[in-house]
Amino acid sequence: MQRANATRLPRWARRTSATLVAVVFALPLAAQWPLHEAAKAPRLADGKVDLNAPAPRAADGHPDLSGLWERVGPGGANPDFDALQSADGGPPAATFWNLGAGLRGGLPYTPLASLLRDERMADNQKNNPDALCLPMGLMQLHLHPQPRKIVQTPGLILIMYEGNEGLRQIFTDGRPLPEAGPELQPWWYGYSAGRWEGDTLVVETVGFRDDVWLDVQGSAFTSAGKMTERFRRLNYGTLQIDVTLDDPMAYTKPFTVRVNQRLFPDAELIEFICNENERSVRLYDP
Repeated sequence: MQRANATRLPRWARRTSATLVAVVFALPLAAQWPLHEAAKAPRLADGKVDLNAPAPRAADGHPDLSGLWERVGPGGANPDFDALQSADGGPPAATFWNLGAGLRGGLPYTPLASLLRDERMADNQKNNPDALCLPMGLMQLHLHPQPRKIVQTPGLILIMYEGNEGLRQIFTDGRPLPEAGPELQPWWYGYSAGRWEGDTLVVETVGFRDDVWLDVQGSAFTSAGKMTERFRRLNYGTLQIDVTLDDPMAYTKPFTVRVNQRLFPDAELIEFICNENERSVRLYDP
Protein backbone atom coordinates (compact mmCIF):
# COMPACT_ATOMS: atom_id res chain seq x y z
CA MET A 1 0.00 0.00 0.00
CA GLN A 2 1.44 3.37 -1.01
CA ARG A 3 0.72 6.42 1.09
CA ALA A 4 1.11 10.11 0.46
CA ASN A 5 4.27 11.93 1.46
CA ALA A 6 4.35 14.65 4.08
CA THR A 7 3.79 17.56 1.67
CA ARG A 8 0.20 17.63 0.50
CA LEU A 9 -2.85 19.73 -0.13
CA PRO A 10 -5.58 19.12 2.46
CA ARG A 11 -8.23 16.87 1.13
CA TRP A 12 -11.42 18.85 1.36
CA ALA A 13 -10.46 22.46 0.74
CA ARG A 14 -11.10 22.53 -2.99
CA ARG A 15 -14.34 22.30 -4.88
CA THR A 16 -13.63 18.99 -6.59
CA SER A 17 -12.99 16.85 -3.51
CA ALA A 18 -12.94 13.46 -5.23
CA THR A 19 -10.42 14.66 -7.79
CA LEU A 20 -8.18 16.06 -5.09
CA VAL A 21 -8.26 12.79 -3.17
CA ALA A 22 -7.07 10.96 -6.25
CA VAL A 23 -4.22 13.45 -6.65
CA VAL A 24 -3.20 13.23 -3.00
CA PHE A 25 -2.98 9.46 -2.90
CA ALA A 26 -1.21 9.27 -6.25
CA LEU A 27 1.78 11.15 -4.83
CA PRO A 28 5.04 9.16 -4.85
CA LEU A 29 5.94 7.02 -1.89
CA ALA A 30 7.98 8.96 0.65
CA ALA A 31 11.07 7.68 2.38
CA GLN A 32 10.04 5.55 5.33
CA TRP A 33 11.09 2.58 7.41
CA PRO A 34 12.14 -0.36 5.22
CA LEU A 35 10.19 -3.58 5.56
CA HIS A 36 10.78 -5.16 8.95
CA GLU A 37 9.07 -8.42 9.81
CA ALA A 38 7.53 -8.48 13.28
CA ALA A 39 9.29 -11.24 15.20
CA LYS A 40 6.26 -12.56 17.12
CA ALA A 41 3.66 -12.38 14.35
CA PRO A 42 2.10 -15.73 13.36
CA ARG A 43 3.03 -16.60 9.80
CA LEU A 44 1.86 -18.87 7.03
CA ALA A 45 4.10 -21.21 5.09
CA ASP A 46 4.75 -18.49 2.50
CA GLY A 47 5.98 -16.09 5.19
CA LYS A 48 2.94 -13.81 5.16
CA VAL A 49 1.31 -12.85 8.46
CA ASP A 50 -1.58 -15.16 9.32
CA LEU A 51 -4.39 -12.64 9.75
CA ASN A 52 -6.81 -15.40 10.77
CA ALA A 53 -4.71 -16.56 13.71
CA PRO A 54 -6.10 -16.00 17.23
CA ALA A 55 -5.87 -12.50 18.65
CA PRO A 56 -2.79 -11.96 20.83
CA ARG A 57 -3.21 -11.33 24.53
CA ALA A 58 -1.48 -8.96 26.90
CA ALA A 59 0.11 -10.01 30.19
CA ASP A 60 -3.16 -9.29 32.02
CA GLY A 61 -5.02 -11.77 29.79
CA HIS A 62 -7.02 -9.21 27.82
CA PRO A 63 -6.75 -9.03 24.05
CA ASP A 64 -3.83 -6.90 22.90
CA LEU A 65 -5.10 -4.31 20.42
CA SER A 66 -1.60 -3.14 19.51
CA GLY A 67 -0.74 -2.89 15.85
CA LEU A 68 -0.95 -0.76 12.73
CA TRP A 69 -4.53 -0.72 11.43
CA GLU A 70 -6.30 0.48 8.29
CA ARG A 71 -9.98 0.96 7.63
CA VAL A 72 -11.71 -1.56 5.32
CA GLY A 73 -15.17 -1.95 3.83
CA PRO A 74 -17.52 -0.13 1.46
CA GLY A 75 -16.99 3.58 1.14
CA GLY A 76 -17.11 6.50 -1.25
CA ALA A 77 -19.49 9.45 -1.36
CA ASN A 78 -22.48 7.28 -2.34
CA PRO A 79 -22.02 3.78 -0.89
CA ASP A 80 -24.55 1.03 -1.44
CA PHE A 81 -26.96 0.81 1.52
CA ASP A 82 -27.13 -2.99 1.55
CA ALA A 83 -23.35 -3.33 1.35
CA LEU A 84 -23.05 -1.36 4.61
CA GLN A 85 -25.23 -3.77 6.60
CA SER A 86 -23.32 -6.10 8.93
CA ALA A 87 -23.62 -9.81 8.23
CA ASP A 88 -24.02 -10.59 11.95
CA GLY A 89 -26.96 -8.22 12.36
CA GLY A 90 -24.86 -5.63 14.16
CA PRO A 91 -24.68 -1.91 13.44
CA PRO A 92 -24.15 -0.80 9.84
CA ALA A 93 -20.66 0.14 8.70
CA ALA A 94 -19.79 3.80 8.99
CA THR A 95 -18.31 5.69 6.04
CA PHE A 96 -15.85 8.55 5.91
CA TRP A 97 -18.03 10.82 3.77
CA ASN A 98 -21.50 10.20 5.20
CA LEU A 99 -21.51 8.58 8.62
CA GLY A 100 -25.17 7.59 8.45
CA ALA A 101 -25.25 6.15 4.93
CA GLY A 102 -26.05 2.70 6.33
CA LEU A 103 -28.79 3.87 8.72
CA ARG A 104 -32.30 3.71 7.38
CA GLY A 105 -33.50 7.29 7.20
CA GLY A 106 -30.00 8.62 7.77
CA LEU A 107 -28.67 10.27 10.90
CA PRO A 108 -31.35 11.58 13.32
CA TYR A 109 -30.35 15.25 13.13
CA THR A 110 -31.98 17.90 15.24
CA PRO A 111 -33.24 20.82 13.10
CA LEU A 112 -30.23 22.93 14.05
CA ALA A 113 -27.73 20.18 13.23
CA SER A 114 -29.47 19.51 9.92
CA LEU A 115 -29.23 23.19 9.02
CA LEU A 116 -25.56 23.28 9.99
CA ARG A 117 -24.77 20.25 7.85
CA ASP A 118 -26.58 21.82 4.88
CA GLU A 119 -24.54 25.01 5.31
CA ARG A 120 -21.29 23.05 5.46
CA MET A 121 -22.22 21.13 2.32
CA ALA A 122 -23.18 24.34 0.50
CA ASP A 123 -19.80 25.79 1.43
CA ASN A 124 -17.99 22.80 -0.10
CA GLN A 125 -16.87 21.62 3.35
CA LYS A 126 -14.02 24.15 3.27
CA ASN A 127 -14.11 24.58 7.07
CA ASN A 128 -13.64 20.89 7.81
CA PRO A 129 -10.74 20.86 10.30
CA ASP A 130 -8.88 18.52 7.96
CA ALA A 131 -8.92 21.26 5.31
CA LEU A 132 -7.19 23.59 7.75
CA CYS A 133 -4.60 21.05 8.98
CA LEU A 134 -6.37 20.90 12.36
CA PRO A 135 -7.24 17.74 14.34
CA MET A 136 -10.03 15.72 12.77
CA GLY A 137 -12.95 14.32 14.74
CA LEU A 138 -12.47 10.83 16.15
CA MET A 139 -14.96 9.30 13.70
CA GLN A 140 -13.10 10.82 10.76
CA LEU A 141 -9.86 9.45 12.19
CA HIS A 142 -11.38 5.98 12.70
CA LEU A 143 -12.37 5.97 9.03
CA HIS A 144 -9.49 7.87 7.46
CA PRO A 145 -7.65 6.19 4.57
CA GLN A 146 -4.34 6.73 6.33
CA PRO A 147 -3.56 4.14 9.01
CA ARG A 148 -3.40 4.45 12.77
CA LYS A 149 -1.13 2.69 15.29
CA ILE A 150 -2.45 1.39 18.61
CA VAL A 151 0.01 0.92 21.47
CA GLN A 152 -1.49 -0.88 24.49
CA THR A 153 0.23 -0.62 27.86
CA PRO A 154 -1.01 -1.30 31.41
CA GLY A 155 -3.18 1.65 32.34
CA LEU A 156 -2.94 3.54 29.04
CA ILE A 157 -3.69 2.95 25.37
CA LEU A 158 -2.26 5.33 22.78
CA ILE A 159 -3.61 5.74 19.26
CA MET A 160 -1.29 7.50 16.83
CA TYR A 161 -3.03 8.64 13.65
CA GLU A 162 -1.01 9.22 10.52
CA GLY A 163 -3.70 11.66 9.38
CA ASN A 164 -2.63 15.12 10.60
CA GLU A 165 -0.28 13.51 13.14
CA GLY A 166 -3.08 12.94 15.64
CA LEU A 167 -2.41 11.50 19.10
CA ARG A 168 -5.10 10.17 21.44
CA GLN A 169 -4.87 8.86 25.01
CA ILE A 170 -7.30 6.28 26.44
CA PHE A 171 -6.78 5.78 30.17
CA THR A 172 -7.49 2.27 31.47
CA ASP A 173 -6.14 2.83 34.99
CA GLY A 174 -9.57 3.01 36.64
CA ARG A 175 -9.98 6.77 36.65
CA PRO A 176 -13.53 8.05 36.13
CA LEU A 177 -14.57 10.32 33.31
CA PRO A 178 -14.37 13.99 34.27
CA GLU A 179 -17.70 15.61 35.01
CA ALA A 180 -19.10 17.90 32.34
CA GLY A 181 -19.25 21.56 33.27
CA PRO A 182 -17.77 24.98 32.52
CA GLU A 183 -14.53 24.04 34.29
CA LEU A 184 -13.87 21.18 31.83
CA GLN A 185 -11.60 22.43 29.07
CA PRO A 186 -13.05 21.24 25.73
CA TRP A 187 -10.64 19.19 23.63
CA TRP A 188 -10.54 18.11 20.00
CA TYR A 189 -10.44 14.44 21.03
CA GLY A 190 -12.20 14.79 24.37
CA TYR A 191 -11.31 12.83 27.51
CA SER A 192 -11.31 9.03 27.16
CA ALA A 193 -11.52 6.38 29.89
CA GLY A 194 -11.68 2.66 29.11
CA ARG A 195 -12.53 -0.56 30.92
CA TRP A 196 -12.63 -4.21 29.92
CA GLU A 197 -15.89 -6.15 29.74
CA GLY A 198 -14.66 -9.65 29.01
CA ASP A 199 -12.71 -9.41 25.75
CA THR A 200 -14.31 -6.08 24.79
CA LEU A 201 -12.66 -2.75 25.56
CA VAL A 202 -15.37 -0.20 26.33
CA VAL A 203 -14.19 3.41 25.96
CA GLU A 204 -16.29 6.42 26.97
CA THR A 205 -15.32 9.90 25.80
CA VAL A 206 -16.71 13.32 26.80
CA GLY A 207 -15.50 16.92 26.79
CA PHE A 208 -15.45 17.61 23.05
CA ARG A 209 -15.33 21.01 21.42
CA ASP A 210 -18.50 22.40 19.84
CA ASP A 211 -17.08 22.36 16.30
CA VAL A 212 -16.33 18.64 15.80
CA TRP A 213 -17.05 17.16 12.35
CA LEU A 214 -18.06 13.49 12.41
CA ASP A 215 -17.75 13.04 8.66
CA VAL A 216 -16.65 14.90 5.53
CA GLN A 217 -20.20 16.11 4.81
CA GLY A 218 -20.29 18.03 8.07
CA SER A 219 -22.34 16.00 10.56
CA ALA A 220 -21.91 17.84 13.85
CA PHE A 221 -20.88 16.79 17.34
CA THR A 222 -20.88 19.19 20.30
CA SER A 223 -19.66 19.62 23.85
CA ALA A 224 -22.89 17.93 25.02
CA GLY A 225 -21.93 14.74 23.19
CA LYS A 226 -20.71 11.43 24.55
CA MET A 227 -19.02 8.75 22.47
CA THR A 228 -18.96 5.10 23.56
CA GLU A 229 -16.71 2.73 21.64
CA ARG A 230 -16.59 -1.05 21.95
CA PHE A 231 -13.30 -2.44 20.60
CA ARG A 232 -13.07 -6.14 19.77
CA ARG A 233 -10.08 -7.86 18.18
CA LEU A 234 -11.84 -10.76 16.51
CA ASN A 235 -8.62 -12.44 15.36
CA TYR A 236 -5.03 -11.46 14.67
CA GLY A 237 -5.91 -9.31 11.66
CA THR A 238 -9.41 -7.98 12.41
CA LEU A 239 -10.45 -5.10 14.67
CA GLN A 240 -14.14 -4.27 15.05
CA ILE A 241 -15.27 -1.03 16.73
CA ASP A 242 -18.95 -0.34 17.44
CA VAL A 243 -19.42 3.36 18.16
CA THR A 244 -22.48 4.85 19.86
CA LEU A 245 -22.89 8.62 19.59
CA ASP A 246 -25.22 10.45 21.97
CA ASP A 247 -25.54 14.23 21.59
CA PRO A 248 -28.92 15.79 22.42
CA MET A 249 -27.87 19.09 20.87
CA ALA A 250 -27.21 17.54 17.46
CA TYR A 251 -29.30 14.33 17.32
CA THR A 252 -32.79 13.38 18.43
CA LYS A 253 -31.60 10.01 19.71
CA PRO A 254 -28.37 8.03 20.11
CA PHE A 255 -27.21 5.93 17.17
CA THR A 256 -24.57 3.25 16.62
CA VAL A 257 -22.33 2.53 13.65
CA ARG A 258 -19.50 0.05 13.09
CA VAL A 259 -15.91 0.63 12.04
CA ASN A 260 -14.05 -2.31 10.51
CA GLN A 261 -10.25 -2.26 10.45
CA ARG A 262 -7.63 -4.79 9.42
CA LEU A 263 -4.02 -5.18 10.45
CA PHE A 264 -1.42 -3.54 8.21
CA PRO A 265 1.45 -5.93 9.07
CA ASP A 266 5.20 -5.41 8.88
CA ALA A 267 4.79 -1.66 8.31
CA GLU A 268 5.08 1.60 10.24
CA LEU A 269 3.50 5.04 10.19
CA ILE A 270 5.17 7.67 8.06
CA GLU A 271 5.78 11.22 9.19
CA PHE A 272 2.92 13.35 7.93
CA ILE A 273 3.06 17.11 8.51
CA CYS A 274 -0.09 18.63 7.06
CA ASN A 275 1.04 22.26 7.36
CA GLU A 276 4.27 21.74 5.44
CA ASN A 277 3.94 23.57 2.12
CA GLU A 278 0.17 23.86 2.70
CA ARG A 279 -1.30 25.98 -0.10
CA SER A 280 -4.88 24.89 -0.73
CA VAL A 281 -6.53 27.42 1.60
CA ARG A 282 -4.70 30.26 -0.15
CA LEU A 283 -5.72 28.84 -3.50
CA TYR A 284 -9.33 28.47 -2.43
CA ASP A 285 -9.87 31.81 -0.69
CA PRO A 286 -9.52 35.09 -2.59
